[in-house]
Amino acid sequence: QVQLVESGGGLVQAGGSLRLSCAASGRSLSSYAMGWFRQAPGKERLFVVGISRSGGRTSYADSVKGRFTISRDNAKNTVYLQMNSLKPEDTVVYYCAADESSGYYYSARDYDYWGQGTQVTVSS
Repeated sequence: QVQLVESGGGLVQAGGSLRLSCAASGRSLSSYAMGWFRQAPGKERLFVVGISRSGGRTSYADSVKGRFTISRDNAKNTVYLQMNSLKPEDTVVYYCAADESSGYYYSARDYDYWGQGTQVTVSS
């Protein structure tokens, strides 16, 4: 099975950018469709973006469309989330997830593997 570790979170001013990374070990990420989710305290984990196993298909939540970009580098066993034009409402914990399917899912319950999360804080 695969282990996932997120990094790249931190504090940024509104309008700024961050790039999150999700590094995999134990197995090649090329075997998994990937997703990024985010979760506020006491709330459900929400879909942000998904990318198919091949990287050929992506889907974004309306709230991040045009601002966030997902990419994957299977040679580095890493998935990235480039976040631009950040807003205070983007302040939550971000998680990457993996599933042994060719396509991504929109529901957190459909993913088998999760990282520990990375905090993103956007100040106004």
